Amino acid sequence: MPPGISTLAADAPELSAANTGFMLICSALVMLMTPGLAFFYGGMVRVKSTLNMLMMSFISLGIVTILWVLYGFSMAFGTDIGSIVGWSSDYVGLGNIGVTELWDGYTIPVYVFAVFQLMFAIITPALISGALADRVKFTAWALFITLWVTVVYFPVAHWVWGAGGWLFEMGVIDFAGGTAVHINAGAAALGVILVIGKRVGFKKDPMRPHSLPLVMLGAGLLWFGWFGFNAGSWLGNDDGVGAVMFVNTQVATAAAMLAWLIYEKIRHGAFTTLGAASGAVAGLVAITPSGGAVSPLGAIAVGAIAGLLCAMAVGLKFRFGYDDSLDVVGVHLVGGVIGSLLVGLFATGGVQSDVKGLFYGGGLDQLGKQAIGVFAVLAYSLVVSAVLAFVLDKTIGMRVDEDDEVSGIDQVEHAETAYDFSGAGGGTGSRKAAPVPADAVAAAAENKKVDA
Repeated sequence: MPPGISTLAADAPELSAANTGFMLICSALVMLMTPGLAFFYGGMVRVKSTLNMLMMSFISLGIVTILWVLYGFSMAFGTDIGSIVGWSSDYVGLGNIGVTELWDGYTIPVYVFAVFQLMFAIITPALISGALADRVKFTAWALFITLWVTVVYFPVAHWVWGAGGWLFEMGVIDFAGGTAVHINAGAAALGVILVIGKRVGFKKDPMRPHSLPLVMLGAGLLWFGWFGFNAGSWLGNDDGVGAVMFVNTQVATAAAMLAWLIYEKIRHGAFTTLGAASGAVAGLVAITPSGGAVSPLGAIAVGAIAGLLCAMAVGLKFRFGYDDSLDVVGVHLVGGVIGSLLVGLFATGGVQSDVKGLFYGGGLDQLGKQAIGVFAVLAYSLVVSAVLAFVLDKTIGMRVDEDDEVSGIDQVEHAETAYDFSGAGGGTGSRKAAPVPADAVAAAAENKKVDA
């Protein structure tokens, strides 16, 4: 986010219809990312968990929206209290804000800024859900979202973007959410899965994506919506920075996708669609904090580094035994860390600010600030999220029963299934199946013995 702008009354900005319209469009684009994430995650799970995965994202749209109106916006962007959290009674319920009242120093209404930031607050807990696939009670997940955004997301958003927030005042650069969104969500995911444990059959049963076309559709929607996520985070300022961020978003994403695919081909011998989708998301994550500080060439470097390292990181769950179902830790936590730290290397000093990274003669100062921001958010989110999961697990229980997990969480939690196979194969079902030749049965039995 751009820093606050101080103006004299005589130089106070006036409402810009163009910037207001642009920011409303960006807000809608960011909202679309949550359904896109639902499809992305939904395609990556097994058939029996598809609806639950979709609902874990969609419920965030409901819960976080209400909390944001009631007190979330006030906690994140109200008057600073001790550099830790904000609070403004006028923002409680969004009831004492003038229709044309402008956000601090900008040419857009407070309402527009509030709804844009709301969409960030919605998608952040939804990102966590991918790590918990197949095994979490829906009621426990809804309560976790409620508690998590209250004690983790709203305060961290103030740290990073709120006037007076301690990371904001330190000078940590996070253009659109590398720390507040992606590291925050990735660390939370790690904290929760360390508490609730592995899926039944982890590292034993095949747990392949059931619909790669759905994954690609979700990735495409995320890529599309991310232009609003990133370019909109300059709040419509008429200085070209948003345009640079738009270009860098495309460039870094392309570089990350290619780097992931190259690694995959060398390591596993194939270019996979899942790799292409995951690599694109890794690039989007990494450029989110850094895209307003680097050049397009720097964006290529950020994307390529993120694509390679995230592709390597997703395999760590098998080495260390934590069950990150859909690679939230490997992509969002690792990608967020990479993108945030690389600001300290590749910042040119000629885009969003005059801050220069190490490779542009700026020394190690900004890299040090970025590291403090990265590890402060990571540690806070990891610990608090684990505590919340532990409390919920010991009270209402976080996980479904083992039998219910094996049979399918969709039917247990939602009384529905994603696909109706009753009419599969065509026809009315009245035709009798053709008899299987006896020699075919014998051959199959023999093959089974050989396999055994």
